[in-house]
Amino acid sequence: MTTGEKELRELVAGSGWLTRALTVVRDSGLPDAWIGAGALRDLVWGERYGDGFDPAQIRDVDVVFFDPARLTSVDDDRATARLTEMWPQPPWQARNQAAVHTWYAAKFGGDPIEPYRSVAEAVATWPEYATAVAVSLDSADRLKVCAPYGLTDLLGGVWRHNPARVDVARSRQRLARHRPAQRWPGVTVIEPG
Repeated sequence: MTTGEKELRELVAGSGWLTRALTVVRDSGLPDAWIGAGALRDLVWGERYGDGFDPAQIRDVDVVFFDPARLTSVDDDRATARLTEMWPQPPWQARNQAAVHTWYAAKFGGDPIEPYRSVAEAVATWPEYATAVAVSLDSADRLKVCAPYGLTDLLGGVWRHNPARVDVARSRQRLARHRPAQRWPGVTVIEPG
């Protein structure tokens, strides 16, 4: 285990809210299910670079799973509803990463994308390196970490564009919408471009 993974595990273990969310996701029965992106970033950056972590400020809890047999948006809605039934409080948003290729170009423009072969392959395309991280609990309550680019930007408080799937214009839109330097004063923003 790297030093970064140890630090991330301690931050997650220190959050009863995120631990409960991870337990709900694990117990939901969704295949290869993880929590990643903004909720994880908000926890780490709130604790390290802001005024603490406030679950009430979470816009959505991104739950990703991998099920090549269920590729419709209705299946995503069912997965989200299952999580909401188990714990109504968080704003769950479940997305099957095996289905992203079926809707990505229609939603975001550009050419169709190839189907992802795993959650890790999908996570590697997320918009910033700091949010290209997901975590899950195994059956023994051990935290698993999926971080294709490592944890340096997440733990180091660096907002940096990941060009794997998101272009510079959309990265700038995300930067303006999320305002990381205002939300977490200790975060370093590297302008896309």
